[in-house]
Amino acid sequence: MDRPKDKPLLQPALSAPGAGDVAAYLRQHPNFLVEHSELFEVLTPPALRRGDKVVDMQHFMLERQRAEIGRLKAQQRSLIATTRANLASQSRIHNAVLALLAAHSFEQLIQIVTTDLAVLLDADVITIGVEQIGKERRRLSHQGVQILEAGTVDRILGLDHEVALLDEVAGDPKLFGSGAGLVRSAAIVRLSVSAAAPPGLLCIGNRRPGKFHTGQGTELLGFLARTLGITIAAWLDLPA
Repeated sequence: MDRPKDKPLLQPALSAPGAGDVAAYLRQHPNFLVEHSELFEVLTPPALRRGDKVVDMQHFMLERQRAEIGRLKAQQRSLIATTRANLASQSRIHNAVLALLAAHSFEQLIQIVTTDLAVLLDADVITIGVEQIGKERRRLSHQGVQILEAGTVDRILGLDHEVALLDEVAGDPKLFGSGAGLVRSAAIVRLSVSAAAPPGLLCIGNRRPGKFHTGQGTELLGFLARTLGITIAAWLDLPA
């Protein structure tokens, strides 16, 4: 009997497909470039020459598609950057809310708002403004709490707005006290504590112009101010 031949120890290397193989594959899959449009970025389209006065529309269309792909990629990068910034802002607000809830007294709550929150929110000055009713100031004489003239809240925010974002502004001492000189951009948020309490404001100032600007989302700032209002009402035993 013939002995079986030994199998080769090494398999022959696979050769790369040639131009004919690629062409044959494309003929069998005519939608390949439609399904893989990203290849238009690297492929060089042929230029058709049909006379000096004839425009090569195919080349023009491919160049236009390349430009559109580049625009979409830039848009995608911008969207990713915005999403990351939103997540960072959300994390800051959540940490600020947790700090408010950790206060052991009303005095400590005010101290947290006017000092600790500045670090947590990447701000330079944070104050609480409360409209004056009559001459009563006994429970509002805390560092970082500004006494406002009656009607100030509605004059700044209007009747229908909860937040004002100011991209370039000189800090108002009536809102920011001694820290007004640092403020070049601000977020002013309505602070509703209780039906039995005067209107108020949460004032957040930053030394960088444009830190706050119209077009930014205000839901997180509103959530922070609402949490602060509820917490203040709880410490002062005020009705909702």
